[in-house]
Amino acid sequence: MSSVNFSLNDPVVGSSSFILVGVPSLEAFSTCLGILFCSAYVIALLGNGVVLLAIGLDKSLREPIHCFLAMLAVVDVVMVTSIVPKMLCVFWLNSTEIGGTACFVQMFLVHSTTSEESGVLLAMAVDRYVAICHPLRYRAILSHQTIAHIGLAIVLRAQLFMVPLTWMVTNLPYCHSRVIPHSYCEHMAVAKLACADPRPSGLYSVAGSSLIVGIDVAFIAVSYGTILNTVLGKRSCWKALSTCGCHICVMLLYYIPGIVSIYVQQFGSTMPVPAEVLLADLYLTFPTMLNPIIYSMRTKQIRGALLKMLFSRKAQA
Repeated sequence: MSSVNFSLNDPVVGSSSFILVGVPSLEAFSTCLGILFCSAYVIALLGNGVVLLAIGLDKSLREPIHCFLAMLAVVDVVMVTSIVPKMLCVFWLNSTEIGGTACFVQMFLVHSTTSEESGVLLAMAVDRYVAICHPLRYRAILSHQTIAHIGLAIVLRAQLFMVPLTWMVTNLPYCHSRVIPHSYCEHMAVAKLACADPRPSGLYSVAGSSLIVGIDVAFIAVSYGTILNTVLGKRSCWKALSTCGCHICVMLLYYIPGIVSIYVQQFGSTMPVPAEVLLADLYLTFPTMLNPIIYSMRTKQIRGALLKMLFSRKAQA
């Protein structure tokens, strides 16, 4: 596999295009990196696809938690699909050029879906809180109308955050190098190529991301803390601890790399550039692979629906 041969200061041939480096300094390992991210992509598509298929076909899976799991699966598919196919083209086919419009669309999708994912994780934590702490009012509190409003609010929040950020980045003048030292159009990596001050967009991104994550994590912590306090000393204590523990681990795997990546990009650090890029890549791909396993496959009703679908197909055959 041939390596990418250009300098980070080389201008791009087409004035409306950018060049994606992949993972700087690791071009020799492009085949291995491609295999890693392709495997994660296939698992993410299969896992989330199976969840959506089960929820869509089984009419018994209409509880609020199943609606939130479907939302999470859709967000995961959009998130991982927005970066991995082009990433594989860079790693395997040496197809490094990306059009300006495609780059900004990718940037919008990546960062809006990360906000939406955080919102869905918060909604799921609230769902578990209501189900365990207020079981008799569960259906009344989380009606279909309420779930629709929650979903709409999650999407609107992401759009309200990303539209100004995208406008700021797209309106920067790019008159020098258009070589992005990244494997996708990460907004700070793109903004740093501008021949104008990129700090306003960077500060807006850090402030907005910190506010969204801070609020979501605070409410998630309160929800799970209240759940654990409610079940302590009961028969369901260990089951709740196991479920909450798995959920919290996956959330930490999602939130910590994301926040570290944002702050490192904005304020700089001694972290090597390849490590920064890999951290950002893993942050967007591995949670999408783990989410259907941790959240959905551990759900008894979804497992039952999948087994029912499997056995019904065998019976027909």
